[in-house]
Amino acid sequence: MTTLDDRAAALAITDPADGGPVGAVPMASPDELDAALGLAHRAQPGWDRTPAAERGAALRAAADRLRAHADDLAEINRRETGRPLEEAKAGVLAGAGTLGQYAELGPVHRGRTLLGDFAATDLMVPEPRGVVVALTPWNDPVAVSCGLIGAAVVTGNTVVHKPSERCPHTGTLFGEVLAGVFPEGVLQTVHGDGRIGAVLAARSDVDVLAHVGSTATGRSIAASAAATGAKALLENGGNDPLVVDEDVDPRWAAEQAALGSFANSGQICVAVERIYLHRAIAEAFTGALVEIAREQTLAPLVDTRHRDHVHSHVENAVSLGAEIRTGGEIPSGPGAHYPATVLTGCTGQMRVLREETFGPVAPVCVVDSFEHGLAEAANDDYGLAATVLTASMEHAQHAWRELAVGTVKVNAVFGGAPGGAAHPRRGSGSGYGYGPELLDEMTQTKLVHLGAPVRA
Repeated sequence: MTTLDDRAAALAITDPADGGPVGAVPMASPDELDAALGLAHRAQPGWDRTPAAERGAALRAAADRLRAHADDLAEINRRETGRPLEEAKAGVLAGAGTLGQYAELGPVHRGRTLLGDFAATDLMVPEPRGVVVALTPWNDPVAVSCGLIGAAVVTGNTVVHKPSERCPHTGTLFGEVLAGVFPEGVLQTVHGDGRIGAVLAARSDVDVLAHVGSTATGRSIAASAAATGAKALLENGGNDPLVVDEDVDPRWAAEQAALGSFANSGQICVAVERIYLHRAIAEAFTGALVEIAREQTLAPLVDTRHRDHVHSHVENAVSLGAEIRTGGEIPSGPGAHYPATVLTGCTGQMRVLREETFGPVAPVCVVDSFEHGLAEAANDDYGLAATVLTASMEHAQHAWRELAVGTVKVNAVFGGAPGGAAHPRRGSGSGYGYGPELLDEMTQTKLVHLGAPVRA
C-alpha cells in the first residue's frame, strides 16, 4: 500500500492566469485518514436511522448555504483553476440545484413489495452502503461534488471527500460552507494528491469509491475495489466525437464544433475531442471554424503541466502530417494560456484522435460519407458521449443506435433535459453518475420475507 510520512507534502497552487501564488494546503497524514474514516464509520449508523425527510431537509439547508457563498466559492475556483468567474458561479448554483433535487428524491427512493403468500409480506428494501469516498475533479468541482455527495448522504451514507489536488482551496471552502449542516462525521474533507487517493482506494473499510477523473486513475481505483470488495462508481475520460453530415448548414455546424471544443478551454468531460466532417461541406465548415477560433479569448488551462500535455498532442499531430490552421503555439508570458487551435489533415494514428486531449483543440478528419464518419467515431477505446449534426432523421436514428457511448446528442453539442443519467462505456467508466439512478448506486437492496408464525 502507498505510504506517506506525516505532513510529508503540501499542495501548492499558483494562479494559472498569471503564475502568482494562491496558497498551499497540507496533505492529510495517515493518522488523519484513519481518524476521518473511523469517524465516518461511527457516524453512519445514526445517520442511517435519521428519518429520510430530515436527511432531505439537511440537503436543502446545504443548498441554501452554497447559494449564500456562491461568490466566494466562484472566486477561489477562478484563482485556482482559471475558470471564468461567471462560469464558476454557475457551477456552484448548479451544485446547489442538484442538492435540492436529491433532497426531494431521497425520501421517496424506491423499494418494492412482492406478491407472495397471502399470509406473508415480502419486501425489497434499499439500504445505504456505508462509507463513501468521493474523489472529485477540478474542472467543475462544486457541481460534481454536490452530485456524488448529495446522493450519498441523502440515502444514509457518510462521506469522506477528497477534492482534486488542483483545487484544494475550493474544496476546503466547500467543506467549511457545509460544516454544521450535517451531524459530525457525515461529511468530511481530506486533502492530497494521487498518493492519498491511492491510499483511500486501497482501504478495506471503504464501501464505495466514487471517482470522476482520468481513465488511468479510474482503472487503478477499479483494481483496488476489486481487491477490497468496495463498490466502484467511475466516470472517467472521454474522447467524444462530433460527426458532421453533408446536409447541415456549415456555419452553424462550425459554431457547434467551436462550442464543443473551446468551452471552458476544452476542459469538459464531454467536450468535442475529434471531428469527422463530410467532404461535401469541408471547405466551408473549416473556414468558418478557423474564423470562429481566431475570435476566441479563452481562459487559461488549469496549470502549465496540463498545458504541456495539450501541446504535446498538437505537436504529435503535426509530426504525423496535420496542419495547424490557427493556434497551436504556447504564448509568451506568465500563466498557463493556450489558444483555440484547429488542426486539419488529422488521421487515426495521431494522439489527438486516439486519446483525451482535454484542451481547446479541434482536430478535423474529412470523410467521404456519413457512414464513414460514424464508423470512425465508433472506433474508440472510450465511451462517454458523442454528437451528430444531421438533417436526416434516418441518419440520426442510425447514429444513436450504433454509437456505443453513454450519451448521444443530435444537433446540439450540449444540453438535454434535467435528471438524465447514463452508463459510460469501456475506458470511460461504469455506473450511473447522475440523476435518480445515482441513488440506486449509493444503496444496496435487502430482500425481506416476513412469514406468518405458527402459534403454540
